[in-house]
Amino acid sequence: MGRVTDTTRIRTVRVREGRLYAGRKGDHVAVEEPLDIRVNGQQLSLTMRTPGNDVELIHGFLHGEGIIAHREDITEARYCDGAVIDDGSGFAQNTYNVMDFTTTRPQLLPLATRNFTTTSACGVCGSESIDAVRQKSRYTLVKNWSLDPRVILGAARALTDQQAVFARTGGVHAAALVDLDGTILVVREDVGRHNAVDKVIGWALLEDRLPLRDCFLLVSSRASFEIAQKACMAGIPLLACVSAASSLAVGTAEEFGQTLVGFTRAADDGDGRMNVYTHPERLDLSAAEG
Repeated sequence: MGRVTDTTRIRTVRVREGRLYAGRKGDHVAVEEPLDIRVNGQQLSLTMRTPGNDVELIHGFLHGEGIIAHREDITEARYCDGAVIDDGSGFAQNTYNVMDFTTTRPQLLPLATRNFTTTSACGVCGSESIDAVRQKSRYTLVKNWSLDPRVILGAARALTDQQAVFARTGGVHAAALVDLDGTILVVREDVGRHNAVDKVIGWALLEDRLPLRDCFLLVSSRASFEIAQKACMAGIPLLACVSAASSLAVGTAEEFGQTLVGFTRAADDGDGRMNVYTHPERLDLSAAEG
């Protein structure tokens, strides 16, 4: 398995009291490498990701695409020999950047026309259109609970302490599944915000926790369409992000009945703020003033 961080030499530039300073130092950067995703030997997608938890990532990705519904749909997951040839032996080396998933049913083999390339910035780049990947969730998002907003802020504060790779590099996103008591169940980090989400949903699928009706998804990025869609596919009723929400994310959340919270900013003293874009009924505002 590849490293999640690497080191590089950088030039530092500072301005202090109007004077210019320059220097050199070592710095940590987040590793970004390709992952060739294959199903039954056929290439499905190429994504740029931070190595680690690749099995979870692909399970979450296949679930979000509607290709699998349960962990039993996959009989084998294995790394394949990569494209790098060893100079000494002449054999292909396993670069841990190619994974092949074998499904239990041949009909789960995706059509070649569905192949697309994803990047660390966008989960749907290369698709013919956004409508081609919009899929209605197999789960109905429950509306039988409401949550004190302070639980979300508390989870946002706790997430900061669990972002080990971000603390070293400042270059990755995090996704977390949080229960209704505010306990963080799992955290995953990746250079791609959608990859981090796939990893936590893949974890839940492998743990037989789907649908995630009594959890919310917390992401350290903006809320985009693909994140809202993946959350809906996993039955997650509430999505909270620390940054803004895109118009299509808002429309998707509204359509599927999902509560979408943006600009979730938690202060160390317990205070904080958030914007609620859709379905505020899942937030308990009975004690709110104003």
